[in-house]
Amino acid sequence: MRTPPLLPAFGKLGVKPPVAIAATPALSKSTVALRMREIFSMHGGLALKLSVVAWTILILAAAFFMSKA
Repeated sequence: MRTPPLLPAFGKLGVKPPVAIAATPALSKSTVALRMREIFSMHGGLALKLSVVAWTILILAAAFFMSKA
């Protein structure tokens, strides 16, 4: 019994053209951690000041609403 010939894929005689693959790293936890560390090293002082201000406002707002209740 005769088997049918294989069909050519993407070109003549089954020759496939080269495919360019761009290697992009997947975002893993270590990559995100490195990026966050880099951001905090550039803007760490500002981030610390803003977080202290936000916590202070949060605590003062909580105290205000508790005193009104």
